[in-house]
Amino acid sequence: MPNDLPLTAPAAPPTRTPQGLVGLLACASGLSVANVYYAQPLLDQMAGDFAISTAAVGGVITATQVGSVLALLLIVPLGDQLNRRHLMLVQIGALIAALFCLGMTHSAAIMLLAMLAVGLLGTAMTQGLIAFAAAAARPRERGRVVGTVQGGVVIGLLLSRLAAGVICDLAGWRWVYLGSALVMALLALILCKVLPAQRPSTAPMAYPQLVWSMFRLLKEDPVLQIRGMLALFVFAVLGIFWSALVFLLSQTPHEFSHTTIGFFGLVGVAGALAASRAGIQADKGLGQLTTGLALGLLIVAWVALWLTPWSLLWLVLGIVILDLGAQAVHVTNQSMIFSARSDSHSRAVGCYMLFYAIGSGLGALASTAVHAAYGWTGVCVLGAGVSVVALGFWAVTLRHTPAMALPA
Repeated sequence: MPNDLPLTAPAAPPTRTPQGLVGLLACASGLSVANVYYAQPLLDQMAGDFAISTAAVGGVITATQVGSVLALLLIVPLGDQLNRRHLMLVQIGALIAALFCLGMTHSAAIMLLAMLAVGLLGTAMTQGLIAFAAAAARPRERGRVVGTVQGGVVIGLLLSRLAAGVICDLAGWRWVYLGSALVMALLALILCKVLPAQRPSTAPMAYPQLVWSMFRLLKEDPVLQIRGMLALFVFAVLGIFWSALVFLLSQTPHEFSHTTIGFFGLVGVAGALAASRAGIQADKGLGQLTTGLALGLLIVAWVALWLTPWSLLWLVLGIVILDLGAQAVHVTNQSMIFSARSDSHSRAVGCYMLFYAIGSGLGALASTAVHAAYGWTGVCVLGAGVSVVALGFWAVTLRHTPAMALPA
């Protein structure tokens, strides 16, 4: 029988969080979140298969983000009330069914509903695993543990584009989702055997009260408010870039295959690995400094990306800088929020990721529309503009953010 791990404890455990458990959570989080992002390099193929216009196909990504919002509101908070192990096993079973449906359907309406379900369940799994990691970690290593698991999320997200491109070229876009269903089934067996139970220690409350408590938490917590808005801006920037990239590289003069386009996602792994150490800086009380530097990098990244038509080396450099800056902000955000809210990790991450989902969805929708009207230059202007707004917001709110004490 697995050992029970309480969500919170009055005293820190005597040893560090087992590295094997942290590695499993990072791997599982990466595989879970990949499902939400497989569609980005497949948009042109899905548009042709379902007769969706290029300007409107960004709605496929938006459907997954709508699912993400529903997950964060309705499912993720349950982690503060239920055994997270049991909750995640139910979620992964439903996710497998949604992936299979997506790979088999020939109806545009059913495809969008299945994408919504994949966004809902993939997000619920990912954020549940991150909350699990934060609750299992000692306070002084929480930033490091969350950063490691978040690094797995980012690598899974980036590699999802490569995997989707390779499988699409070899067997068609449908096998991206059918193959993922098989991988998730294997992961379900591993989690069932290895993942320890993690029972809630908070007082039981009615489900409507639990959901409503998220909004009360958001209203009362200035750290959550400010870091959430930063997440909205940052992930709008990522949505703008990755949703438009497939159209830039698949059209003249490049006309790359989906496999080649997917390899550009691999470039961002270097930035993601470096950004995972931002949690360590947050543990040292340097979260605000890290945030300001990372937001500045986003602006620099868009300058490099704008030069892509002259050389693809600028694209490679821009991707590394963009992912480094964005993920450093993301890891720092989560570390600061979890430190401020040790008794409600699931609800805190649910509130925070609402901003993430809204930003990603709006970014994807705006990106495809701007690219159709103004091309790659328009996309770069849009992305740079949002990045400047994000940096300005951070500067204005810096004095309103409570000082973050080092955890005990």
